[in-house]
Amino acid sequence: MTRSRPTSLRQKTGRKPGKAAGEGGAALAFKVPDVEHDWYPASCRGCGADLADAAEAGVVCRQVHELPEPTVTVTEHRMHKRRCRCGCVTTAPSPAGVDAPVSYGPALRALAVYLVVFQLLPIARTAELISDLTGATVSEGWIVNVLAEAHDELAEIDRTIKTLITLSHVVHADETSMKLSGRGVSGGKGWLHVAATTALTSYHAHVSRGLKAVREHGVLPVFAGVVVHDSLSMYDSAKFAGPADEQGPSIASAFVHQLCGAHICRELVAAAERHPGQYWPEQAKRALYVLNQAAHTAREKGGGVIAAEVLAEQTRLFRQAVRAGLADHPRDHYRREQTKTRNLLERLRDREDDILRFTRDLAVPFTNNRAEGDLRMAKTKVKVSGAMRTMTGLKQFARIRGYISSARKNGVTAWAALCGLFNGNPWRPSLIQAT
Repeated sequence: MTRSRPTSLRQKTGRKPGKAAGEGGAALAFKVPDVEHDWYPASCRGCGADLADAAEAGVVCRQVHELPEPTVTVTEHRMHKRRCRCGCVTTAPSPAGVDAPVSYGPALRALAVYLVVFQLLPIARTAELISDLTGATVSEGWIVNVLAEAHDELAEIDRTIKTLITLSHVVHADETSMKLSGRGVSGGKGWLHVAATTALTSYHAHVSRGLKAVREHGVLPVFAGVVVHDSLSMYDSAKFAGPADEQGPSIASAFVHQLCGAHICRELVAAAERHPGQYWPEQAKRALYVLNQAAHTAREKGGGVIAAEVLAEQTRLFRQAVRAGLADHPRDHYRREQTKTRNLLERLRDREDDILRFTRDLAVPFTNNRAEGDLRMAKTKVKVSGAMRTMTGLKQFARIRGYISSARKNGVTAWAALCGLFNGNPWRPSLIQAT
């Protein structure tokens, strides 16, 4: 059985690859130098005379930005002992983090996590890279232990991130599969779930794609804002009213929906390809695009609403297209499962409020690009590193990556966030990130 190619919304523009014409370039800028070298001419280029005592006539500066030779610096901490007149011997306390007789410091541990979780390298190659660059002969087992250490240290911050996400007005949700290859792994697949805002990201790893995983994640079941998501039925808020357990009574989630407009438009393109003689898919798609552009225009102008005449006209065209499609594709009452086109049309008709919510609330985006962008690295991880070996490793990856992603959304680099974590001063989200 051949797979159908995924529908794309991209269209040919005729523009050549590279930066668009008229956009400014970028070049290295001069900085205050760390090292200076002065070079003097020995003889005149005109007459050949010696220039040792000649007058200064200016200087030409050229800078080279270079990386210093990476190496491991060994610091020895000597905790001296003193004997009191009473006979008791007291040893000076060791600095924070200096516990073992010989150990690797916080920067080296941060580098290991940075390479595995942010740059997505496999553990074996990470050990080789650290050895080649710094001379530190770290083992794969040591890297695994450092990842576990980072995961455990981030437990409190992870809870804070999830709590602040539940206080937001708009949350993006999505999920993607992750290959698992270790022994004892059932089915060879795990799932990475994400709940994200423009300022925060929370990942959750689970063996399930469905409600059990989302309930365990703990964001959507207590969220009361707008969730932007695809048309997966799992996200119907009524389904989040799980049974009561030892932790408390059943909670019925109160969030409302914004169905991803990009997903819907891709489905409309696919419908147009299946039914080339019908115009309704193009009309519905065009109406959604015009409404999305009107929402962008209203935000840029600082207005709170889309122009009334644009909203009314494009909504009318959208509904007209849906009615025309329903007439062309009537329900087959003799079949339990309807066609993809009929299912799409019924969704467009029955969930119009959830599709057009972005037109009434300009804080709600048209697409779920935020969640999809935050999940894209998961596929890159599999391509670069291969399958994750265990669910434990996937859970460690998820929590650390959520911390890095949240820090970067707030202007903190991944390297700075990880160095702070291992130095005992991690980046922490605040209430402002929720608003």
